[in-house]
Amino acid sequence: MSTLTTTVEEPRTTTPARPAYRLTGRRVLSSEWAKLWSLRSTWITLGLGLLFLVAFGLISANHYRSGINSGQTDPDFATSTAVSLSLFGTNFAQLALGVLGVLVTAGEYSTGMIRSTLAAVPRRLPVLWSKAAVFGLVALGVGTLGGFVAFLIGSGMVSGTPAAMGLSHAGVVRSLLGAGLYLGLVGVIGTALGALLRSVAGGISVLVAALMLIPGLISLLPSSWRDDISPYLPSSAGESMFALTHDSTTLSPGAGLLVFVCWTALALGGAAYRLARSDV
Repeated sequence: MSTLTTTVEEPRTTTPARPAYRLTGRRVLSSEWAKLWSLRSTWITLGLGLLFLVAFGLISANHYRSGINSGQTDPDFATSTAVSLSLFGTNFAQLALGVLGVLVTAGEYSTGMIRSTLAAVPRRLPVLWSKAAVFGLVALGVGTLGGFVAFLIGSGMVSGTPAAMGLSHAGVVRSLLGAGLYLGLVGVIGTALGALLRSVAGGISVLVAALMLIPGLISLLPSSWRDDISPYLPSSAGESMFALTHDSTTLSPGAGLLVFVCWTALALGGAAYRLARSDV
């Protein structure tokens, strides 16, 4: 007599495999884009930058028009053009956009969020490139929009005066685009300084010193030294990018762009070196 044994196998439950996510440059860019616009400070500071650029441009155009009508033109505005009057607010807008650039990177170090960011992107450097690219393009867009809006309104305010110009005049469009590009690169420098110094206060201090304080100190040097150094400072090189006219003491637009790009690359290079070599 034999015993027949039957083995009943329980059905296996298979868990669905998790999809494999690949870390790509496009996804890092998308992440940085989302983080940028999730901050309230982004909207506020970009709005201030746009406001400074347009408002100060219109104020200077109105001041010039008032001087012409009264017959008492301010000597500082005697040789002004519609372009220079419209872009008068560039110096104020650069501070707003540069400070926001510092906050984009240094802000993550102050909150500790950078640890999560670098855990998701272990190679690190794509984070810096993405932050710089995203904010640089946003600052470029804001600067270009503000420049054209200020010019279109301001040129109407000074029509019929020696400063009157239109978009069809030689060099006008180049100057307006140059101002937008300058502000975009200032934003990139801000992000680089924030990543390099990892301090909001430190990054803003260096930014203000480079763009505003150092040129003032250079002006105290003997004229022979000043004329050789001043054109290659970041602010002077940037100004030559959107200046409508040039003389022997200033760089051409192309040379100014090249010098300012070199300053931007230097800041990014320093940030990349520290990010790759040191711990968070």
